[in-house]
Amino acid sequence: MFRYERAANAAAVSQEGRPDSTRFTHSILASGFDEPMQMAILPDYSVLVAERKGALRLYDAKAKTLSTVAHLNVFSGIEDGLLGVAVDPQYEKNHWVYLYYGLGGNRNVSELARFSYRNGVLDMASKKVLLEVPTQRTYCCHSAGYITFDPAGLLYLSIGDNTNAEEIEGHNPTDERPGRQLSDGQGTSANSKDFRGKILRIKPEADGTYSIPDGNLFPKDGSQGHPEIYVMGCRNPFRVSVDPKTGYVYWGDVGPDTEVPAEEGKLSYDEINQARKPGFFGYPYFLGANEAFPKYDFATKKEGPPQNPAAPVNNSPNNTGIKNLPPAQPAFIWYGKGPSKRWPLVGRGGASAMAGPVYYSDRYPNAPYKLPAYYNGKLLIYDWIRKWMMAVTMDEQGNYVSMEPFLPQLNVVAPMDMQIAKDGAVYILAYGTNWFAKNTDSGIIRVEYSEGNRRPIAVAKVSKTVGAVPLSVHFSAKGSKDFDPGDQLSYTWKVGSVSLKGAETDYIFKKPGTYDVVLTVTDSQGAAATTTSQIRVGNEPPKVVIGSSANQSFYWDNTKFDYKVTVTDREDKPIAKTRTRFSFDYLPFGKDLASVLSAGNEDVKYAATKAFYDTQDCKACHTVDTKSIGPALKEIARRYTGDPDAKSRLVAKIIEGGSGNWGSYPMPPHPNLTPEKAGEITDYILSLTKQHASLPLAGSLPLDRHVGKGVEGAYVLQASYTDGGTPSMPPLTASSYVVLRHPQIEMEDYAEGNVGVVIATLNTGYVSYISNIINGKYARFDGIDLTGIGSVKLRIQEHGAGGTITVHLDAKDGPEVGRLNVPAGQLSDLKTGWKEVSLPIRPTTGKHHLYFVFRNPDAKRALFHIDKMIFERP
Repeated sequence: MFRYERAANAAAVSQEGRPDSTRFTHSILASGFDEPMQMAILPDYSVLVAERKGALRLYDAKAKTLSTVAHLNVFSGIEDGLLGVAVDPQYEKNHWVYLYYGLGGNRNVSELARFSYRNGVLDMASKKVLLEVPTQRTYCCHSAGYITFDPAGLLYLSIGDNTNAEEIEGHNPTDERPGRQLSDGQGTSANSKDFRGKILRIKPEADGTYSIPDGNLFPKDGSQGHPEIYVMGCRNPFRVSVDPKTGYVYWGDVGPDTEVPAEEGKLSYDEINQARKPGFFGYPYFLGANEAFPKYDFATKKEGPPQNPAAPVNNSPNNTGIKNLPPAQPAFIWYGKGPSKRWPLVGRGGASAMAGPVYYSDRYPNAPYKLPAYYNGKLLIYDWIRKWMMAVTMDEQGNYVSMEPFLPQLNVVAPMDMQIAKDGAVYILAYGTNWFAKNTDSGIIRVEYSEGNRRPIAVAKVSKTVGAVPLSVHFSAKGSKDFDPGDQLSYTWKVGSVSLKGAETDYIFKKPGTYDVVLTVTDSQGAAATTTSQIRVGNEPPKVVIGSSANQSFYWDNTKFDYKVTVTDREDKPIAKTRTRFSFDYLPFGKDLASVLSAGNEDVKYAATKAFYDTQDCKACHTVDTKSIGPALKEIARRYTGDPDAKSRLVAKIIEGGSGNWGSYPMPPHPNLTPEKAGEITDYILSLTKQHASLPLAGSLPLDRHVGKGVEGAYVLQASYTDGGTPSMPPLTASSYVVLRHPQIEMEDYAEGNVGVVIATLNTGYVSYISNIINGKYARFDGIDLTGIGSVKLRIQEHGAGGTITVHLDAKDGPEVGRLNVPAGQLSDLKTGWKEVSLPIRPTTGKHHLYFVFRNPDAKRALFHIDKMIFERP
């Protein structure tokens, strides 16, 4: 076993031996990438980022700016594109950068090429193509494309199986029928004379060629297979690292979605693999601990006996290499879509496993931010879809011992790459929420550990992120913090070439464009942290207001709600009626709908469902309007329009998963969802293409759909407007809504307060209420419209010393608008004795935070109990 020493500074390590999480600080160096795939950290801590659509971006660590240094002509369909970037181990001497990409044009090849890069310029004329990989561009998916080096200067390149992931009929892709060779992974992953589904290992030479190092899987003469191959039998070996001491190769392999029964659910595992030596790692015949797929005949639809992992044979007509393959090696860690018995921390749902570096503290001597010795010898792994990062402990032979969360406080959105810089800092590349999209939550994150003085944490808030020219913006860094007592912080804001000082400052943008605003927070020891915000200038968002003389918090049955929608836009003259929408719905649920109502212009009926949907992994594969890895939600809705069985079929699809309906990537199962929740999601999806007639922008609406239905239900009014955009900025949408709920509110539903809550039980007559009400305590209720309110009916239990209830606007000591005296009393049975009393409210208009303050300065015990309140009109 490795011996893990505690950090020298005892304060830096928790009682469990794990480092104190406050000693990890992070900075967001840059954000807003368009599908970032891999990063390369330069000696000066600048970072090159490969974007899939062909851009090579540079984060300049000194200037703290993001720029595009080159844009390659790439084929970017079916997961292909600019996939990998790495710098030569001797970069400071030779300035070589390696890129892996799908070559644009009619040739179906991907290239591993070397370029010279200096001072922000990629010399395209210096291009040297080391390797060409023939590919197919007919079917999706799996390109991989990660580049890394080992300490000996050998280059490793991962390549996906490039095999049809569609139409696999619940099995593995081994379709041997004539004309189906693109659906047969035996012609790629299990083919010793094909580069795909492999990890290659070569030695780059100075003249732009390469040589074959000793110790690869096949002889150098190519008699048995391509001599570049180090590992074969991969599906999508997405992220690769080499243990700098043992030489073991680690990678994450993204698994299939099949219906084949397995030890843990179905044989659809994602894998973390460990190659202690060259070998065959099983795919498409085996997954996990060499669990075997049955031999499936795609012509007869019958299953046959599986392969023997000790002696696998590739008899496919699409195989051009050796038939007798090396013994299959089992995975190091593997997990399916459901809960894992072996590794419960990995969670469940969709998955995309990736392997990061193995950390050794002695490789970073005198590095100011190196991880503590606690992580010595641990492998860092992560999952793109599940958004976790783990540290894996191994014994001295490299066998798995345990895993634990790594930096869970970061909440990284889709970690795509992880590397360690020479100063010990951990760099994480976040892809962002949606596939095939430019995501505002993508970015480069730098994490530092410190046993002494800790860097501050930079937090920036901006008053406006979008607006017309001129745009006045207030910047605030007051959310920034430092965990070291006594540290004084200073603040610098950089907008282009302009620097501003102070925790709070203002700036006027006078030209249209997209601006990166960098906040640098520096402590009194000189340690600094940065974060970046993006400001879009050139289009003022429209404003939408729903006005009414009626109360905008509550409804009363069989009344009417008058309204007038007002839309203003700085650029649109006049307002375009065709881009204005106003809707009115009654929901039989949702009295608290305002807390989850979307600010967008989607059907408010499904706002709560959309909020739940957004917490699932669905967004990784589906967007609302455009095709991602799966079909757009609106396209799904269009296909099933008018289908009476659509809901039941889609509910089953969501829960059970499957493939083939769209000719696209298989959909993972979601066994954790109940049929009811899956049904709500289905209703939401099917609603997206329904035509909603827009109501007139002024009028009166009857509130008659709730009658006789208790205290649940809500009326929802929503207005939205999409402007016409400007020459410099795209269109913007604004919306406004009113949620009318029943006027009864349970007192225990306060937003803030310091009273106690008694839970409804048999002993309370199944009534929940607030208690422990003593002098000076209060309960606050937010956003209550008092327009037309004459009184509040309170259900009170006179049990205690008695006292006064006063109602104040917007603060405990704000203007008083109501007062009630409650007499003392003593009850022997707390199931009884409830009384309804009226607290008059002084005529007041508009929405306010209401503070109910309870007082009796002479009382030595609790004053009374309150169950609920009902707002009443005069």
